[in-house]
Amino acid sequence: MISFNNIPADIRVPLFYAEVDNSMANTSGGGALRRLIVGQVNEGVTSPEVGRLVLVTRPADVLDIGGAGSMLAAMYNQHRAIDVAGEVWCLPLTVTEGAAAKGTVTVTGTASAPGLVNLYIAGQRVRTNVAASMSAEAVATAIAARVNESIDLPVTATAAGAVVNLVAKFKGDLGNDIRVELNRLGRASGEETPPGLTLVAGVMTGGLGAPDMAAALAALGDEPFEFICQPWSDTTTLDAWKTTMDDTAGRWSWAKQLYGHVYSAKRGSVGELVAAGRARNDQHMTLHGFERGLPQPVWEVAAQYAARTAVFISADPGRPTQTGALSGIDPAPASERFTLTERQSLLSYGIATAYYEGGSYRIQRAVTTYQRNAYGQADTSYLDSEPLHQSAHVIRNLQGRITSKYGRHKLANDGTPFGDGQAIVTPLVIRGELVAAYGELERAGLVENMELFKQHLIVERDAKDPNRIAVLFPPDLVNQLRVLALSYQFRLQYPDAA
Repeated sequence: MISFNNIPADIRVPLFYAEVDNSMANTSGGGALRRLIVGQVNEGVTSPEVGRLVLVTRPADVLDIGGAGSMLAAMYNQHRAIDVAGEVWCLPLTVTEGAAAKGTVTVTGTASAPGLVNLYIAGQRVRTNVAASMSAEAVATAIAARVNESIDLPVTATAAGAVVNLVAKFKGDLGNDIRVELNRLGRASGEETPPGLTLVAGVMTGGLGAPDMAAALAALGDEPFEFICQPWSDTTTLDAWKTTMDDTAGRWSWAKQLYGHVYSAKRGSVGELVAAGRARNDQHMTLHGFERGLPQPVWEVAAQYAARTAVFISADPGRPTQTGALSGIDPAPASERFTLTERQSLLSYGIATAYYEGGSYRIQRAVTTYQRNAYGQADTSYLDSEPLHQSAHVIRNLQGRITSKYGRHKLANDGTPFGDGQAIVTPLVIRGELVAAYGELERAGLVENMELFKQHLIVERDAKDPNRIAVLFPPDLVNQLRVLALSYQFRLQYPDAA
């Protein structure tokens, strides 16, 4: 007797009735892997989207939400520079208690010949024409005007005598990460201060505060996001994300099954970054540490790191993200870049790395901050972020397969003589389904060692609950090629050839 979902067994009205059953037609790999960008809007912005999730499809939309030059707008644009097709959502935030960072550019002297002032703010060049005989005050006024004309900059400017005062467009600690530089490309690239003038760029300081992340994260609800980018690395913020992503009660728990991974970034010396890594132990956080001399601010670096990962993992969750180019990020000066030894130290303490090669700043290894188990012992099970994306992919695959095919089935013991067409499932049927799923995953290059998997797979009916199937599913995730060690044992001539 065939099991029907809707046609009643006692229908007497003639004649022909058909119901459509899609349970065997699902070929979805789990749906779109959504991206989430968490960033600040400019001070004074009163957009109703602040503090709420919003789907953003065009740069103009994010400008309306965050304002020109806002952290949120810069993050979205940097993300889209790499990830042109992904579904991107934003969570706009503000800092309610704090202060905006401030900096200065001081001009002295009088121009003895015409030239250009090449000022860099957050990695963006602002060029100002200088005429011969221009005073320091006139140059400062001209620079301030050019800064304000460049609306995508994260600062505004005013001139006070011969000093250009810069103020971040938003409150918070991260405003201190805005770098102000002169002639970054150097004389060889035609950048030098006009003769007769001296310009000194100060450091942005005084930024205070961060969003109340614990409160902001309530806006996520149970919306799924696979790639989450947020630029804050203070302890309070990272602790809030750790709780949100937690395996026991958070987004990786059995009850939510939302999964996803958080990407952030931090500027500092090797010592500062190692100390930051030692203080964390979270498998769901990748914190990229980069050099002090890198020109772009931390929020733009984090956005591109997450975007490149999203593109690669969406294409194939089993492949490593190493060598991925971050096209919108410029490297630190050659003499200031981390050495191999320094990058080894960072990776050993849970700090993800990047390097400059072939004209591009590139992902080197996207490790997580997880380093120790519950007993304080070294643990490499969550060393890299890629296996977490693999695991989420495998679980979603199994979830879709089981819920599509067996969502309303009856459960019986193996060997029960039920008729063909009955909506009945047994432990052996479930086992066969899981083995078939594993075979598909193996052919897709995400797992390996099918025969050993079948030996370790356990599917049984629960002894205490007759309505429950218990499964031990032990995938052998395919690994990533990280290191090739070669012994180059040369000879001047093979003995047999003498």
